[in-house]
Amino acid sequence: MRHLLSTEDLTRDDALRVLDTAEYMATVADRSVKKLPTLRGRTVVNLFFEDSTRTRTSFEVAAKRLSADVINFSARGSSVSKGESLKDTAQTLEAMGADAVVCRHPASGAPYRLARWVRGSVLNAGDGTHEHPTQALLDAFTIRRRLGRLEGLSVTIVGDLLHSRVARSNMWLLSTLGARVTLVAPPTLVPVGVEQWPAEVSYDLDAVLPKSDVVMMLRVQRERMTAAFFPTEREYTRRYGLDADRLAAMPPSALVMHPGPMVRGMEIASDVADSTRSTVVEQVANGVSVRMAVLYLLLGGTREVT
Repeated sequence: MRHLLSTEDLTRDDALRVLDTAEYMATVADRSVKKLPTLRGRTVVNLFFEDSTRTRTSFEVAAKRLSADVINFSARGSSVSKGESLKDTAQTLEAMGADAVVCRHPASGAPYRLARWVRGSVLNAGDGTHEHPTQALLDAFTIRRRLGRLEGLSVTIVGDLLHSRVARSNMWLLSTLGARVTLVAPPTLVPVGVEQWPAEVSYDLDAVLPKSDVVMMLRVQRERMTAAFFPTEREYTRRYGLDADRLAAMPPSALVMHPGPMVRGMEIASDVADSTRSTVVEQVANGVSVRMAVLYLLLGGTREVT
């Protein structure tokens, strides 16, 4: 594996190798010195054309815990905002000797183009409405740690499927790992061609909840809403929001997940987000372990336990 561009490309063995390596990386966080020398001398560039403090910081912490040098390259205020093309930026990164480029871009497919132009590894940190593979890997890692398995679980993904790269990445990865995925959304927020995806589709959240081992709520992406996809926010919350009553309808061991940032009171109630069934805080912590694992595997780190 040279790049991580999509979870659709991952085999079951690839995915399990990342999750198993992340288990080892998680032990580093428990040490007094949270650092491994495995990527000393390597350079990781965070190339973000969209704002995302949490993902960028998570990759930065992961790289630094592996002793890599990190360059944060924000498109805002750089030569990119003055009209420099993605290819010109790629040539600049090549000149810097980047071993890995973590790329977030508003255009679907941008990391694929970047991967053709740089010699280093490219990690997709979110491209348009296409994919966000490390988010899906950290979600799968969190589920496996909490419930002990992924095979045979029923995972329900609820909300703005049309614009969600998190939903796409999770759907491909979780189905590869043996989970049954159900997608729930208003008809206006279900993508064209969804019948070809390895998932069931439902428009009735209440019918699906009692059979769900995991319920993953998605943020309603107001910034991508260019049309009236539902009548009002209150109507959306009434039909598709996760509140205490709906939580009570779920099996006692079922988990509540959210990739963040959350719109509290819209897709998820505050008391649900803060409940013991919620994994939101764990997902952030697990993101560092998973991103350490991905960098380690892509850059050929040698496992040195210190």
